[in-house]
Amino acid sequence: MTTRTAPPAPAAPTGRALTLSRTTATAARVLRQLRHDPRTVALLLVVPVAMITLLRYVFDDAPETFDAIGASLLGIFPLITMFLVTSIATLRERTSGTLERLLALPLGKGDLIAGYALAFGAVAVVQSALATAVSVWLLGLDVTGSPWLLLLVALLDALLGTALGLFVSAFAASEFQAVQFMPAVIFPQLLLCGLFIPRDRMHPVLEAISNVLPMSYAVDGMNQVLHHPDLTGDFLRDVAIVAGSALLVLCLGAITLRRRTS
Repeated sequence: MTTRTAPPAPAAPTGRALTLSRTTATAARVLRQLRHDPRTVALLLVVPVAMITLLRYVFDDAPETFDAIGASLLGIFPLITMFLVTSIATLRERTSGTLERLLALPLGKGDLIAGYALAFGAVAVVQSALATAVSVWLLGLDVTGSPWLLLLVALLDALLGTALGLFVSAFAASEFQAVQFMPAVIFPQLLLCGLFIPRDRMHPVLEAISNVLPMSYAVDGMNQVLHHPDLTGDFLRDVAIVAGSALLVLCLGAITLRRRTS
């Protein structure tokens, strides 16, 4: 008597090239989740505006001080909030098993990372536009350059925060650990970015470190808009470095994206 063997199971789809349809589907799913999470939406849209407003009235008797540091913080606050929300949201997908199920589908790592970046990038556009509009037209932030350039730098900073959040989520086992990455990733940049003291007045070692941190160029770009009416070569350099850093970190996030969530 002969036995019949079952035919081999069909191979899993191998087409993992980055595609627009899979990327946009991933982005739409993330945006739907955000829409049903009002606390996260408040953190993303309300907190940066509230912090800028608080800063304005802290320096109510010294508006020139608000002008001096308000532009820089306009880029730093979105970076911090996007870092927090993105790292926690991505880690939640890992620990809940959602990431495992998604990567079992014909969905490549690039599609997943690009989808997250697209979704949080859309939120970053709204966040940055709202914070910039409130700062310039309601709180009276006085800038020499175009407010649209402020918006551009704020948007790039928010995208950089998104990229950093996606990257560090690969190394955290819990949401608490994701938050713990903030002192390691964000705080050194905050201290060395030139917000508190010009970078060329720092100790040479610290200045050298600050020269390789992307937040330093975000602050420099904001300061260029604050003091110059037209585009400058330094501004274009700063914008290119921030954008390039965000792209590099996104690529690293795709490399470190693991299918196993255990």
